[in-house]
Amino acid sequence: MGIEEMPMMAMMIPGMGFGPGMVAPKGKADGPGPKEKEKKEKTSFDLKLDGGFDAAAKIKIIKEVLECTDLGLKEAKELVEKAPTLLKKGVPKEEAEKIIEKMKGVGLKS
Repeated sequence: MGIEEMPMMAMMIPGMGFGPGMVAPKGKADGPGPKEKEKKEKTSFDLKLDGGFDAAAKIKIIKEVLECTDLGLKEAKELVEKAPTLLKKGVPKEEAEKIIEKMKGVGLKS
């Protein structure tokens, strides 16, 4: 017949990945679908206390920090003094907006 060499056949063994030049079988892609690719609205926020306030407003801001956190007076005072720092983590959007408005009302600039 004149066949000198037998052709090589590739076999897939379970757990074996695709090497260069090999194509993945067609079917469902591993990536998220078109509905999952849409940006989801952020529901929890981290509130950061910046140092943008006057020294006269410091006492009012400490009182607001006491109201919106579970900290004691000493911890709230230290938190305000070491600003910029994280005030509260994982806050729902509505609560975050209320806290921001209260802080701006007592003298926080931004």
